[in-house]
Amino acid sequence: MEEIKNKIWAIGGGKGGVGKSIFTLLLGDSLAQLGNKVIMVDADLGGSNLHTFAGIRYPKYTLADFMGRRVESMDEVVMETPINNLKLICGADDILGIANPKFTQKTRLLNHLKNLDADIILLDLGAGVSFTTMDFFLYAPNKIVVVTPQATSIQNGYGFIKASLYRRLHRIFRKDPKALEIVKRSSVPVQGENIDSMAKVYEALKPLKEDYVEKLMDCLNCINIKLVVNMVREPKERNVSHIVRSVAKNYLSLDIEDFGVIQYDRILEASINNMAGFLTGGKDSASRHNFYDIAYNVVKSCRELIPANSLIPTTS
Repeated sequence: MEEIKNKIWAIGGGKGGVGKSIFTLLLGDSLAQLGNKVIMVDADLGGSNLHTFAGIRYPKYTLADFMGRRVESMDEVVMETPINNLKLICGADDILGIANPKFTQKTRLLNHLKNLDADIILLDLGAGVSFTTMDFFLYAPNKIVVVTPQATSIQNGYGFIKASLYRRLHRIFRKDPKALEIVKRSSVPVQGENIDSMAKVYEALKPLKEDYVEKLMDCLNCINIKLVVNMVREPKERNVSHIVRSVAKNYLSLDIEDFGVIQYDRILEASINNMAGFLTGGKDSASRHNFYDIAYNVVKSCRELIPANSLIPTTS
């Protein structure tokens, strides 16, 4: 089962406008060009747009049809795109409540995801830190966070990483009020708070139960997050990855992997309103090589089949 799930990649970020959907589309295209069977899933349930970028104006079925049980199999909502080997499951943003699915809906969706006939499945998540977004992000064994060199994006990207970690820790320690209080105290920056890092959470948990420290370390080791810096215009902006990774290491004790950069591309930016045309005609644009580099990294990671523990969605 872990090998089946290893093909799932979640693509998230704390801020809208960092280019997650375009990144997902072009990464999916690059992976497909390398001979992989790829399915993109628009998991931005409150503001889906991946189908528009892919040149699909009126999708026949969306995730809303699956979640509302108008179709029983997720295979029925998989759509072809203009690119060979690249398919799409469209999201929906026009149905009240779809952005906040019930626990049973989330569980059914995630259980069906891992059975799709694909080598690689890309989940394009919504911006922000809703419980649904966090659960989808944590479920995937492989996680990519996309940021840009903008200060707000850096801050929100780190916030997204931190929120995902604490979402998981809340789940792990939810049955012990003392341990959960330690986790909560460390999650909110308050002047004078002495539990302000994972290292101090570690020390605070040690007196409670012997296995709590092991659970914490397992959690930190299993959150496999990779960072991509998008829209890089100058060489010095590549340092954004180092900044985010250093802060995550110092305060969250997470080893974030530098997964590559996407240079700013005028041709790509000018093609936002015609991405289907860009996919078939923009092969020589400046950023295409960056996407192929990241695609190679994805394929390499999938072949390693690194086991990872998943987080089952909660009723929160």
